[in-house]
Amino acid sequence: MIRPRLSAPEPVESRILALAADHVRRFGAARVTVVGVAADAGMTHANVYRYFPSKAALLEEITAAWLRPLEAKLREAADGADPAYDKLERMLLAVHRAYREKLDDDPAVFDLLIDSLSKERPAARKHRARVQSEMQRVVEEGVASGAFAMADRRRALALVFDASHRFIHPLAMRLDRAASAPALAQRFERILSMTLRALRTGRA
Repeated sequence: MIRPRLSAPEPVESRILALAADHVRRFGAARVTVVGVAADAGMTHANVYRYFPSKAALLEEITAAWLRPLEAKLREAADGADPAYDKLERMLLAVHRAYREKLDDDPAVFDLLIDSLSKERPAARKHRARVQSEMQRVVEEGVASGAFAMADRRRALALVFDASHRFIHPLAMRLDRAASAPALAQRFERILSMTLRALRTGRA
């Protein structure tokens, strides 16, 4: 019998996820075992499998869990009444800050996203699709409203992601981990200013 997924994790599921994330931080993802997580949770590993069918599924859910608040923030920004260029700037900065904070404060869990990306697993694939979808909505809104003079939607979206890649792609951000976070943020803000100017004027 397939156990239905709830919109929010149950208390037991939340406890398993919290313990599994702690094991990732303490031992590294490669050394995490369902048996070890179950022992710390005070249950059998068979009980853990009621919630997560495999270790890979457990690690994927840890990844998805910390990305959900960011995705919600992007949806909220996209739904807002601000001009498209303000929304787009706020969304891109939100992605940059969320990733950088996780990279600095919780690198072992951040690396789960890197692993999910490199292996094209569902957590990373769905997250990337959601981020792109919300930003595409805002770009299309900007074109439709006249806020963006660049009328080719695909070209406009490509410009946004090409210009932002170093500052919002997890792999690129991990390569820049040794760089000063405030300095990178300032550089990203300058890039964003130029990108938004190109969208508004239609000249890139």
